[in-house]
Amino acid sequence: MAKRSKRQKAGGQGSVQYEPISSFTDDSKTEEVIRLAMLILAGTGMLVTAYLTYSSWFDAHPAFCGEGSGCDLVQSSRWSTFLGLPMALWGLLTYFGIAALAWHSRRKTARWTALLIVAVVGFAISAYLTVISLVEIQATCGYCLTSFALITAIMILAIVRQPPEWSTSLKEAVVIGLVLVGGLHMHYSGWFYAAAGPEDPQLRALAIYLNESGAKFYGAHWCPSCQEQKDLFEASAKRLPYVECSSGGRGSAMTAPCVKGNIRNYPTWFIGGKRVTGIKTPPELAAASGFDWQK
Repeated sequence: MAKRSKRQKAGGQGSVQYEPISSFTDDSKTEEVIRLAMLILAGTGMLVTAYLTYSSWFDAHPAFCGEGSGCDLVQSSRWSTFLGLPMALWGLLTYFGIAALAWHSRRKTARWTALLIVAVVGFAISAYLTVISLVEIQATCGYCLTSFALITAIMILAIVRQPPEWSTSLKEAVVIGLVLVGGLHMHYSGWFYAAAGPEDPQLRALAIYLNESGAKFYGAHWCPSCQEQKDLFEASAKRLPYVECSSGGRGSAMTAPCVKGNIRNYPTWFIGGKRVTGIKTPPELAAASGFDWQK
């Protein structure tokens, strides 16, 4: 008996229905276009955040962001760092993760699901920081807005791709994003670490007064007592007239200003022509400097 052809006319008895080959081809092309677009967007995001990370680490103003500009205000705010690292660096790592997932997504469908979650979480955090810049800082940064636009586009493409069980993954990503944003907001409100929160007006005024009166605070970055001294000023510690004495790690050569000041112990204060050593509370520093401390 002759073998029956696999491709029988549609509607014939016992005919097998086949989906047009073109539909598979179209889906594959669409997925490839989305994957390529994500790689381009993530690569651009990596360039932007890498540049901002460089500017933060080397204390340089990004191009087109002069001193006192909106971009400078955003980049110098307490929201510009997290766990001692520039927020831009966390963004760089996010874009790198997205690029890696997109690159390997051709062979593993599960990577699309992970990519969707990372994109949504990244969007949530970027949206939070954008709202903060508009409401709290009342300034905008073109680089930050560019990054927000890039992560938004990546998230949209990830949703359009609709990986397996994408609706469930999207809900999970939204929950994760909200939890992380809530944690960030608590962190920047000073719940976990007072130095990350808003400045206390009196500590701020004292730190500014010490700086303007010519006082000096000599210490070393590896000195626990010096860090404790800074912590007493919470979010205003950056305003203290601090002088770094260690050129490297513990036991390294002392910097020139500290050699000239004959510094032997950390922390050491020079206030009103007097040398004061050891950790001093804000009221003690206020009394030594002549600051009117009423608290």
